[in-house]
Amino acid sequence: MHDIEPYYNWRHLYMSEEDERSPFYGREYSEFEFTQTVYNYFIHPQWDEFGSRTLYLKLLFVDYEQGFAIIELIGEWNDAIENDIMTLKREIIDKLISEGIYKYILICENVMNFHSSDSSYYEEWIDDIKDEGGWIVMIDMPEQSQYDFHRAHIDRYVEFLSVQQWRTMQPMHLFSAIDNKMLRRLQS
Repeated sequence: MHDIEPYYNWRHLYMSEEDERSPFYGREYSEFEFTQTVYNYFIHPQWDEFGSRTLYLKLLFVDYEQGFAIIELIGEWNDAIENDIMTLKREIIDKLISEGIYKYILICENVMNFHSSDSSYYEEWIDDIKDEGGWIVMIDMPEQSQYDFHRAHIDRYVEFLSVQQWRTMQPMHLFSAIDNKMLRRLQS
């Protein structure tokens, strides 16, 4: 896991540590010092810690005018023991919502497991953004993790999409493609 870096080809467009409105403003990163782990596996030092011991993220892109954020995740999403959704909601999402972010693209291809609890924080999250036309989309989550989200009925609050070529797109193109799909789904 230590060689899985957050996606870096958009860094010329956005760096969360340089964005004064970002929850990660002012963070400094090492390229050589591996200190964070998911269980006994070290992860790349570019991933951001937000309070979970098993789930890390990288805020890849935020557009305040369009009101969207692209967040990449790695690790185990554990609501049962770690209450990761509560931590994510309180430490990251609430801060982004206060900055006008209502549409969320979560890149979940490195979310290896999901352990559910209740869905109250997912429901709260969607309630906080739905009046603004907001949505939450998880893309490219492994089938087993996606199955566990569906089994816990979290799919009432989030959409699951496959966009396997997202790395070949610019962030605005990725957002437009997903936003158009979401508009069509909401209209039908």
